Amino acid sequence: MQIEKNKSLKEFNTFGIDCAAKYFISISSQDELLDALRSEIHSKLFILGGGSNMLLTKDIDALVLHINLKGIEVVNETNHHVFLKVNAGENWHEFVQYCINNDFGGIENLSLIPGNVGTAPIQNIGAYGVELKDVFESCSALHLETLKNKEFSNSDCKFGYRNSIFKNEVKGKYIITDVTFKLTKNEHAKRISYGAIKNELAAHNIEDPNISDISKAVIAIRESKLPDPKKLGNSGSFFKNPIISLSEFNSFTEQFPEAPFYKISETSYKIPAGWLIEQSGFKGTQFGDAGVHKNQALVLVNYGNATGEEIWNLALKIQSKVKKDFNITIEPEVNVI
Repeated sequence: MQIEKNKSLKEFNTFGIDCAAKYFISISSQDELLDALRSEIHSKLFILGGGSNMLLTKDIDALVLHINLKGIEVVNETNHHVFLKVNAGENWHEFVQYCINNDFGGIENLSLIPGNVGTAPIQNIGAYGVELKDVFESCSALHLETLKNKEFSNSDCKFGYRNSIFKNEVKGKYIITDVTFKLTKNEHAKRISYGAIKNELAAHNIEDPNISDISKAVIAIRESKLPDPKKLGNSGSFFKNPIISLSEFNSFTEQFPEAPFYKISETSYKIPAGWLIEQSGFKGTQFGDAGVHKNQALVLVNYGNATGEEIWNLALKIQSKVKKDFNITIEPEVNVI
């Protein structure tokens, strides 16, 4: 177990913010994790996964544990399904491609989402009509105080829109060490109802796509809209799409009949936050090295040396203007540290 002091976290967060960890340990085994948690290096802990869903606004005065546990294992199989146990440090997109290569279906629509497997349940990641909860079987998590493992079932996790029990009741109490997925081996339920996917498949004259075709379509769509964090610092979608009530929806569409929306239920509607931000005039704008991406207004970017505080101030400015223009509050999807 190697302990590093005043470790720069620039390479460990996709925004590329140059904040430092007072102490830093990269965890590659369960034994290392237990040793680190039993140590008395620092009274505070900070758990770091893929660094894709956070904005650092200050140095971390804590022991930062970088969860780098690797491994994928088939733990059960039926005629129609395969159950894969995946360690928390596996890169999410690489795991998706592993499944595509083995013809395991269910997460092809989640291609190219940044981050690691262990943080995916916390956020209940989702895209193009699929959410993690749709394929989630269970996860193992280590309690930070008792150092005992607990198994969380799908229902235990209380999944919601970009939400879970790990962001609420048990926030900061557990480290997810592995996730088990239930994926299809055949007769895949192909979700291609989103217009962008349909259009991308049609552009390549694909009428009966396989899961690889769907994955490639999603990758092409995301690459056309979203910047590569390795080239331009960002954390993907910075804001959640707001969900409003029926009465709010009626008032909103009366004033803005051209606005896009998605019906969630008879009493709730989702409004694309990107559209709201673009209409408020922020798409493609830049304030110093902090900015809003030219192709997707949902994405805040670091053009070089922006601080986390500068990006957060831009986010607050956007939030305030959207509220003023539309009377809708948009909430951050990323964790602001």
